[in-house]
Formats: sequence, structure tokens, C-alpha cells
Amino acid sequence: MDYERQPYRRCGRSGLLLPAVSLGLWHNFGGGKPLDSQRTILHKALDLGITHFDIADRYGPPLGAAESTFGRILPRSLRDEVVVTTKGSNPMWDGPYGKGNSRKHLLATLDRSLERLGLDFVDIYYLHRDDPDTPLEEQMATLDHMVRTGRVLYVGVSNFSPERTAEAARLLRALGTPLLVHQPSYSLLNRGIEDSLLGVLEEQGVGCVVYSPLAQGLLTDRYLDGIPAGSRAAEGRFLTADRVTPEVLAFVRSLSELAEARGQTVAQLSLAWALRDPRITSVLVGASSPEQLEANVAAVDNLGFTHEELAAIDRAAKESGVAA
Repeated sequence: MDYERQPYRRCGRSGLLLPAVSLGLWHNFGGGKPLDSQRTILHKALDLGITHFDIADRYGPPLGAAESTFGRILPRSLRDEVVVTTKGSNPMWDGPYGKGNSRKHLLATLDRSLERLGLDFVDIYYLHRDDPDTPLEEQMATLDHMVRTGRVLYVGVSNFSPERTAEAARLLRALGTPLLVHQPSYSLLNRGIEDSLLGVLEEQGVGCVVYSPLAQGLLTDRYLDGIPAGSRAAEGRFLTADRVTPEVLAFVRSLSELAEARGQTVAQLSLAWALRDPRITSVLVGASSPEQLEANVAAVDNLGFTHEELAAIDRAAKESGVAA
């Protein structure tokens, strides 16, 4: 494991450090993928200094497959060198207790996650989303209970509103289990968290690990000439063709010119841009090959932006009509 390959950032006001680029197992770690190729990607991640692996109970297919795959290929000798996360809230089985953020569901699904992972505890447990039908007090008390029973080291939330995040942080602080991290979507095509969430996280001392920093592949070189065969947009896998608009393509082409001048790809520029804000702890990337992962981690080789470059990016967004 090369700890010098990339920088590590403190997660909020905690003592936990996370790599600038982390590996998400949303795609490419489900059933139907060759185990050897999945093992190769994981080992490459470790070689690149990626110590943080983001999973959820629902990631597959089938449900739970990503946890099972990771549990099979994680070298147990490295357990103390990695940060393993998973999430609850998702529909996982039929009946009234198979989803949501009730204490009943969350404790049951955590037990199932630990069994699939083959671990005694996870480092970070997230609520994947807020549950308006469960009192926030119950949700936070359940997270606190997970920590106190030793099955979880830190807790986080994902996709919570700024207001609910602030309240969750207050409730957890009163219980003695601080809110470590929030996981929202953030990219050059989705800048909504800049309006207020990042301010709340800074005020509360909460870290921020962002998912989809490449907008499901839109912020790469892949769509510069339209929708290629075999791509997510072509197959409608998490990215539909109607999102590949002329405005988006015009913006990505502008980014390509800026990236070339920086000696980067569009993907590397997009990841570096997300990391420009010190309130962002880490960006989550997926990988279908070791080469793709290595290319993404190379974004850390040029994280600095001039005022002129940032202004050019914002101007390109406005001119293309994709600015918020």
C-alpha cells in the first residue's frame, strides 16, 4: 500500500483521515462480474493508497452482492489499514420491517451487512436517506446505539437536507456520538450543496464525502462525440440518454480544452475541481478496470486551480446553460 500516492484529509473535526480519492462499490462489484477482476481492482486501489471503501447493503445486483464480494476479497491482514463503510435505509426484504430508518430495520440490516462483509464492525455506518415516517430522534438514537455496542465506529448521513443534517448533528452531539460525515451528490453538473449544505457541515464540524463527482460518466471524455455503444447512457443504466443534452456536451467539450491545458483529462479535472474546496473530504469514484482507477487517482497530481481557470469553468457552464 502506497500511502504517499495521494493526500489524506481530515474528516470534519474528527481524528479520522480519508484519502482524497476513495473507491465506491456501487457499480462493478455485484454478481455476474468475475471475482478475479474485482480482486484486481481492489488490490490496485490499495496500491494507490485508497484506504476508504464505500458500500451499501443494497449495492449489487443482487441485493447485498457488493458487501459479499468485498468480504470475500479483502485481505484480513489489512483490516486495520482500511476504512469500510456501509449504509442502511434501503428496501431489503418484504414486509413492514424490510426498509426505512426504524430501529427495528436498521439494527437488523446492520447485522446482515456485517455477516455478508465477514466483519465484526464497520468503520462508518450511514443512513442512506432520511425517513420522514420515523422520528429523527429514533434514527439518531439507533446510530448512537450501534456505536455503543461496538458494531460501528463512526456514523454518517447521506442525502439529508441541510436543515435535517443540522438537527441530526445536534441530536447526536447530545447523545455523545458526533455526526462524522455527510455523503451528498456533487459535481460540475450538480452544485446544489454549495447553496447551504456545505456551510452547515463546516459549522457543525462534519466531513463531506461526495458521490457521483463524474456525473455517472458524463464528466469524462467518453461522451465528447455523443453516446457510444455500451455506455451507461446507451443502456439506460443509472444514466439515461435524455441527460446527454447538447448543452451538457457543449460544456464537457469546453472542459476538455481546459483540461488539456492543465495536462489532465476531463475526469481528472472534474475530480480535482470537486476537491478544490477544503470542506470536501473525499470524492468517491467507481472503476471497471485497474487502469481506469489509476487514471482517476492521477487527478491528485494537479489539484490547484488559478482564479482564471475557475472563472473559465464557471463561464463555460453559464454559456452552455448548465449553471445552477
